[in-house]
Amino acid sequence: MVTLPRALDHPGLRLTEAELLALRPPAHTARLRPASRRPGALPARISGQGIDLREIRAFADGDDPRRIDPAASARTGHLHVRSFHEDRDDSTLLIADFRRPMLWGTGTALRSVRAARHLAMLGWRAIDRGGSVGLLVAGDAAPASLAASAGQAQMRQLARLLTHSHDLALVRQTDHGPASLAPVLALALRQSSAGGRVHLATGPEALAGIEPALGQLARSRRVEIHLILDPAETQPPRPALAVTDGAASRFGRIAALDPQPLLAHLRKLGATPHLVWPDDAG
Repeated sequence: MVTLPRALDHPGLRLTEAELLALRPPAHTARLRPASRRPGALPARISGQGIDLREIRAFADGDDPRRIDPAASARTGHLHVRSFHEDRDDSTLLIADFRRPMLWGTGTALRSVRAARHLAMLGWRAIDRGGSVGLLVAGDAAPASLAASAGQAQMRQLARLLTHSHDLALVRQTDHGPASLAPVLALALRQSSAGGRVHLATGPEALAGIEPALGQLARSRRVEIHLILDPAETQPPRPALAVTDGAASRFGRIAALDPQPLLAHLRKLGATPHLVWPDDAG
């Protein structure tokens, strides 16, 4: 357990398990039934290599001859093939950025806290549809991880790791700059399933130098990047502000963030970007 200074032990500054567990959406009356006992396995609607029969139809050019159905072919006098539903692994990996550039905020909560809340909502959605969820936490030290699994108990463990890692980030002091996210994305490639989802919650300025790692990850995973925006970026104060380095000072105005160039760059790398406005994540 991490002991925080009293000044940091307040809602919006400190992350709690209770607030993450309370973000579970209302239960739906209809849920998808898993195709197997393996967590995260859901039947897709496309033809594939699964074991559930989709249809028997007439043979067409390009069909795999190994799929020919002897009984249907003999009965009709024409070649027929079987097609199957593909077993799709519905696994989700959440990546929380708790590095120092995320440990600030001008609204009701630190950007890191809002990132954790947003990821928790995504995790609950995956759990409620029968999928599996894992977690990576990026900090200024070695990343923390939780292997993917399904069920409410997994979300409790995930919430516990998020809160513990956030407490560590608040008290940890380092003499060097924030670590790059590139090694974390390389680790995500090893810890996530091909075809699965990867959700990264971070800030707009935190993505420098990750292009090769992000491009490689996005080639085989569905990567979604959630950019947690602060009120100072979306509605900066109008008056000029004084800036000083201790020896000299000057006045300047903060311009509102234009996210469009960054969004276009992320799309070119194969990722799907999302803007998380201050009112969207607490």
